[in-house]
Order: sequence, then C-alpha cells, then structure tokens
Amino acid sequence: MAVKSAYVGPLSPEFALLGFLSQGKAHGYELHQRLVQELGQIWHVSLSQVYNILNRLEEKGYITGETQEQDKLPPRRTFRVTESGKERFESWLHAASGVSVKAIRVEFLTRLYFARSISPRLAQEILEKQIEETKKGIDHLMRVHQGLQSKSEFNRLAVDFRIRQLSSILNWLDDCARFLESESSGDKR
Repeated sequence: MAVKSAYVGPLSPEFALLGFLSQGKAHGYELHQRLVQELGQIWHVSLSQVYNILNRLEEKGYITGETQEQDKLPPRRTFRVTESGKERFESWLHAASGVSVKAIRVEFLTRLYFARSISPRLAQEILEKQIEETKKGIDHLMRVHQGLQSKSEFNRLAVDFRIRQLSSILNWLDDCARFLESESSGDKR
C-alpha cells in the first residue's frame, strides 16, 4: 500500500520532488526541469504546481527552503530535504504500488527510477515486489470473474478487461526486468 498524505493523494509528484531533493538541494525551477526532462512522460506538472507542492512540503516539515540573493536577478529559494522528508521518501520508495494501470504507469515507474539511481539491487527488489502484487491482483480478479453469475455479462466483461490489462502489464514488467538485467550487465540499449 502506498504511503498516503493528508493533503495529496499517493499519485502526487511530491515523492518525485522529495526524491530529487534527497539527491541534493535545488531550487523550484531546477526541480521542474528535472521532472520534465527525466520523468516528463510520467508526470505532467506545471511550474506553478511544483511551487505549490514545495510550499506544502515545507509547511509539513519535509523540506526547508533558504532564500538566496542574486546579482541583478530576483532572489530564489533553494530547498533541501529534512530528516522527516527523507523518512517519508524512503517509506514510499519501499512500499508497493497499486495494481491499477495508472498506479503502475505513474507511481511504480517513479519508484523504479529512484530505486535504480540508488542501487540496481533495490530496483530489482521493487520490480519483484510489483510483479508479485500484479500476480495477486490477477488472481483476485480471476476469483471475482468466476464468482460472477452468467447474467452479469457486463460485469464479467469489465472484470475480464481488467484481467487482460494486468496480464499485459505483467508482460511489460518482464520487459522491465530484462532492461534492468541488461543494464547491470553493461549491455545498455
């Protein structure tokens, strides 16, 4: 289960921002640029949204900001992660993503990105955890599908659709595993 916040849902880019700040201090524009350049196909976040999230994270004590004066430019705030922010990020990093398409496309891929930057072994562990969760999701849906009465045609179709989605995701997760293996062996694509 994903770590949930009182002020944002588990699919918030707050964890990506905490992850970037765990790698080193940065200002808001720089964080936005990293989101766009490194995770732009996962997160679609405006600069103003980044600043709003940073403000909320600072209010909650997960990050601290420091204003820096600049010659001939307006002052800018540089942020760094606090100990509680690091703990929040670590807790999220080691949690399993849900088994919806969106949770896997957004949350799992973000987790995998940061895990890979920390260690290949951690990335492999997170990937294995997601494969296991996805298999459990498929098994659960198979039982639901079997329990539906034949007169519930559209419910059966809906559950069958979800089973097929997760089965396709399971194949994609296998591709992710091959990618990580090729990376760790030095055979980069």
